[in-house]
Amino acid sequence: MANATSAPPAGETARTPIGLIYGSLLRADFTVLLRSGRTLLLNVAVPIAILVIIGLRLGNKTNALTQGGPGFVIGLALTYGLMASSLMGYSITVARDRDAGVFQRLRVTPAPTWAIMTSRLLVQIVVDIIMTIVVAIIAVFVFGKAFSPGDYALIFCVSVLGGAMFLAIAQAVVGLVRSATVVNAIGRILYIVLLLLGLLGSSGVLGSTMKGIADWSPVGAMINLYGGVLNLSSWDWTDTNGLIATVGYIVVGAFIGIRWFRWESR
Repeated sequence: MANATSAPPAGETARTPIGLIYGSLLRADFTVLLRSGRTLLLNVAVPIAILVIIGLRLGNKTNALTQGGPGFVIGLALTYGLMASSLMGYSITVARDRDAGVFQRLRVTPAPTWAIMTSRLLVQIVVDIIMTIVVAIIAVFVFGKAFSPGDYALIFCVSVLGGAMFLAIAQAVVGLVRSATVVNAIGRILYIVLLLLGLLGSSGVLGSTMKGIADWSPVGAMINLYGGVLNLSSWDWTDTNGLIATVGYIVVGAFIGIRWFRWESR
């Protein structure tokens, strides 16, 4: 009677199931992330601090800086977390691993190249989702406002979209720049510029021209999107433009990041 499990033909090796490979990559990437205290601080602790400090001071009022009220503050806290985890977390980690030869060693394993990168991206998205859920729950106590299941779903969708946008931008940076030191510097500078442009420009304190520019920036687009989904009755072209800008950054960033990414630093 023939054996039900036949050996692979001569000259061929047994293939490792892709599910097993991908599961191993996810576990490894989650372990690395959980051991990085700075990453967890940037991803979760700081957005919560922004929400609590500004939210308790503001309450349900508005001022020149936070003219959107609670929606603006929630959007700012979530946008900070999404951007920091990508520009100051993901891009630097990928660049350092590339310098250390981690990717070169992974490429000689049975893991396909698409699995190596998507595993890291998926881990970041999961962390972004967790951060979004925590911030949204705390916002209920800070502002004394309960969100409907629909509100939570919309916030969740915007966070996934925003996380994808900032990861695409971060991937573009590591695709165009090979040095981990330079990636680190560019990530920090880009983070500061985008945060200040989005925060100050979108608030209108720098004038209408800068507000128009800021509304199309990654941070400005995200803040407007969060404010729009938390108050759908006042959705306008500014929020629609934010959605268009976000999708545009995802497409352009992903194209650059995939097209010019190199697995070795030299």
